[in-house]
Amino acid sequence: MIQLMFLPFLVCLVITGIHAYLGIHIVKRQVIFVDLALAQIAALGAIVASIFGIEVHSSYAYVFALGFTFLGSLIFAFTRSKRRNIPQEAIIGIVYAITAAASILVLAKSTAESEHIKDMLVGNILFVDLPQIIKMAVLYLLVGIFHYIYRKNFIAVSEDKDIVNKKKINIRLWDFLFYASIGVVVTLSVEIAGVLLVFSYLIVPSICAIMLANNMKSRLLLGWTIGALTSLIGLYFSATYDFPTGAAIVCAFGAVLVLVWLAIIIFKIKVKK
Repeated sequence: MIQLMFLPFLVCLVITGIHAYLGIHIVKRQVIFVDLALAQIAALGAIVASIFGIEVHSSYAYVFALGFTFLGSLIFAFTRSKRRNIPQEAIIGIVYAITAAASILVLAKSTAESEHIKDMLVGNILFVDLPQIIKMAVLYLLVGIFHYIYRKNFIAVSEDKDIVNKKKINIRLWDFLFYASIGVVVTLSVEIAGVLLVFSYLIVPSICAIMLANNMKSRLLLGWTIGALTSLIGLYFSATYDFPTGAAIVCAFGAVLVLVWLAIIIFKIKVKK
């Protein structure tokens, strides 16, 4: 079991590292489904690439898909309303629906790569290899370094409107950089782990951490811990009872979220603002 699950657990740790951080920003911005929309946009990019004869799992296809996510990031950055008359989630939902429909239309003209695209969307974390994990870790580390260097701007845009106004931070620029960095991460994560698992890693640890802590450092530590332990639990049940690995981890995340919520109610845990 240890030999079978070592590499999947390793990739789960890599995914947790960056997703728990980005998820905190996503929850604070109230754009919960942006990763699903960007994942669908990336899938559309890969599908279009296949029409031109590019193999779906190649580096060229990744660059092609990444270009589509950057376009989606521009859309999300420039459709943000300061007056909040139109919720950002509405725009995200519309983009998701349109790109999903466009993917179906393009797939209707593609015969050779449809099965590969299905694999990319579903993911198969059990068959990840070490070179993939190293590539993922290096890319996510670069994204993490970029966010650390400019952390004050990212946190201000996500949480503190007073600082944004005082420093005259270009909200649309930093929104684009935020969504583009999510696109870089999600485009690779979805290929390996699948949409549902990526969504769970982005949202569940961050929600649990926000409910239990009130500052970024504590939330990050909690998010990483919850993500790592939940991955271990999901992988254990997958190996022991022969469940599909991704689904087992997603269900484990659901169980952990319920347990945290019950613990807060039962023990009356309150987080100081």
